[in-house]
Amino acid sequence: MKKLALATILGACAALPASAQTIGVTLPNFDNMFQTLIKNAMTDYAATLDGVTLQMEDAQLDIGRQLSQVQNFIASGVDGIIVSVVDSDATVAMTKAAQEAGIPLVYVNTGPSDPSGLPEGQAFVASNELDSGTLEAQEVCRQLKAARKSEAKAVILIGDLSNEAARLRTQDVHDVFATPECSFITIVDEQTGAWQRQNAADLVTNWLAAGTQFDAVVSNNDEMAIGAIQALRGAGVPMEDVVVGGIDATADGLAAMQAGDLDVTVFQDAAGQGRGSVDAALKLIKGEKLDTQIYIPFELVTKDNMDKYLHIN
Repeated sequence: MKKLALATILGACAALPASAQTIGVTLPNFDNMFQTLIKNAMTDYAATLDGVTLQMEDAQLDIGRQLSQVQNFIASGVDGIIVSVVDSDATVAMTKAAQEAGIPLVYVNTGPSDPSGLPEGQAFVASNELDSGTLEAQEVCRQLKAARKSEAKAVILIGDLSNEAARLRTQDVHDVFATPECSFITIVDEQTGAWQRQNAADLVTNWLAAGTQFDAVVSNNDEMAIGAIQALRGAGVPMEDVVVGGIDATADGLAAMQAGDLDVTVFQDAAGQGRGSVDAALKLIKGEKLDTQIYIPFELVTKDNMDKYLHIN
C-alpha cells in the first residue's frame, strides 16, 4: 500500500506543470468597458498557457484598495504582478514594494508618469498616449475643415484627472489645435467626466443649457463621447452639426459610428495590451531582459475604415 501511495504521489507530481506561475492582477474598475477588454484578454490568453494562473482583483477606483491588493500579492508570494493603476502618482509605492520583494511588476495600459525610470525587473505595456489624442484631434480638425468651418469651437471631455493618459490625451488636443493648420478651432470649455458615460452626458447637457456653443466634442474615450451623443440627441441637436470624437474603438463606440453619431475614434488594442502584459510578466519571471516600455500602436478609425475593427471587440 505504501508503494502504491508513493507511486500515486509521484504520478501526481509529474502531472503538475514544471513551471507553474501565479500572477496577481489588479485593475482599476471591472465595470469600465476598456478595462474589461484587457481583463478578458488576459484571462483567455492565460487559459491557453500551461501552468499559468491569474489572481484577479478589482480596485473599484480606490487608490488605497489597489495599494493593499499589491501588498497582499507580495505577502502571498505570487511570482509576478500586473497593475493597471487607478492613480499614476501611486506607482512610486507599488514600484518600490515589488522591487524590494524581488517580484517582477508589469504596468499595463496606465502606469507611472515616467515609465522610462522603472527599475530592472519591471515594465510598462501600453500604447503611446502622445499618439492617441493627436490622431483624434487631427481628424476632428480635418472634418471641421471639410465642413467648411473657417472658425470653430470645441469642448473637451477629460478622463480622470489623476490618470496620466487623460492628462496626455488632453494636452495632445491642445497641441494640435495650436498648430497653424488647426488654429481656427477655439477650445471654449473642458471638464472631467472621469471616463464615465453618464458624467459626460450631464456635462454636455449643462453646457447646452448654459448656452455654450460648440462645433466639436473631443472626448478622451468612447464612453464619454457616447454620453455626449446621448445629451446632444436629447437636446434635439442634429448630429451632422457637431463632430464627435473618442478614443478606444470599443464595441459601443463602433456601434455609434455605424449609426452615424460618432465621427472619430482611435483604436487602442486592449486585447494586445492584455496579452502583452502577461507575456512580459512571464519573461521577467524567467529573468529575461525586456525594454522598459513596450508600446502597441494606436490606429485612427473613421467611417471610411471602421469595418476593419468591427470584429475585434
